[in-house]
Amino acid sequence: MNKKTKFKIISWNVNGIRACIKKGFVNFVKNNDADIFCLQEVKADKLVFDEIFKNFKGYLIQCFCPKKGYSGTAVFSKIKPYKVDLGLGVKKFDEEGRVITFYFEKFILINSYFPNARRGLERLPFKREFNREMLRYWNKLKKENKNIIVCGDFNVAHKEIDLTNPKQNRKNAGFTMEEREDMDKFIKNGFIDSFRKFNSEAGNYTWWSYRYNARLKNIGWRIDYFLVSEALEKCIISSSILSSIQGSDHCPIELQIGF
Repeated sequence: MNKKTKFKIISWNVNGIRACIKKGFVNFVKNNDADIFCLQEVKADKLVFDEIFKNFKGYLIQCFCPKKGYSGTAVFSKIKPYKVDLGLGVKKFDEEGRVITFYFEKFILINSYFPNARRGLERLPFKREFNREMLRYWNKLKKENKNIIVCGDFNVAHKEIDLTNPKQNRKNAGFTMEEREDMDKFIKNGFIDSFRKFNSEAGNYTWWSYRYNARLKNIGWRIDYFLVSEALEKCIISSSILSSIQGSDHCPIELQIGF
């Protein structure tokens, strides 16, 4: 019987890699020893990452942050992909560096930073257009490989269980009916919310406001996800929230899969 090959993948909105480094990011990477790290809202270009990780051995680093100091994504991986794509092919989204895709032999990994609808929902139309483009992109990739993993900050709490105060936030960014319906479409399109495969309890969050001691009181939102295609369900070993890790207003999330 062949031994399973296991992969550990970490996803984290670092809310500025420079700031996160000052709060212990490098030690987290060293101590965690994941195979792949997917970062969102890095706010820095590849030159910054090359300098930061010059002492790390064995990681391939890819950063996509066209606007310095704004948005951006990055992936560093011990497993060499056979192909890397930057963006969705749509200028308005790609100029914000929101998507990096790594193609591996056994699966395709999409690191994503979804737009925030913002206060007053001023960017809700932009976000919904991004959601539609993402779904189109996923469907295109499915034709290449049915094994797809999408991770990142989706900037939406899907169900009432995914935030502390659902009633007060129904018309606020991240919990509007429109955003939640789009998340429904993602799931119905053949994806599994991997965390909910193992945990159906309330109080599990990935983002907390910096105000009002929200993190200490665990007044938060679960807006960071690993969505895994249904074809990979039997390969999921675990999916967890690393809520004790500091360094950002988000905490990292972890997925382990085996083939």
